[in-house]
Amino acid sequence: MPFYIVAVGSNIDAEKHIQQAFELLKQIDQQANIASLLRTKPVGFTDQADFINTAFSFNCELNSTDLKTHLKNIENQLGRVRTKNKNGPRTIDLDIVKIDNEIIDDDYHQYDFVKKSVDELAGLN
Repeated sequence: MPFYIVAVGSNIDAEKHIQQAFELLKQIDQQANIASLLRTKPVGFTDQADFINTAFSFNCELNSTDLKTHLKNIENQLGRVRTKNKNGPRTIDLDIVKIDNEIIDDDYHQYDFVKKSVDELAGLN
């Protein structure tokens, strides 16, 4: 069963939406873990509230394509609105960053807060 680490971000009622997303993910794996919450400045589009970023880790029988669909469904359930501005405000953003020992998202290398959260859950901190 694959081990996933998912990057998490929110800047609209962030703590509430992150907790709700975590509870929904725990339906997949009751042993899911959450990294420390990090307050970060917005990237790209800076005229918005700061973000709270973290990561979730869990085991899941879904393949990455099906898990990605499941994560999008969680985003939609929590009120995520997709706009042309991919850096705009959001209730929740969930992106698969690591599967087992493989980094699959360049955000890990591009954003220190993603790397920090992922590494914390991977036991690299």
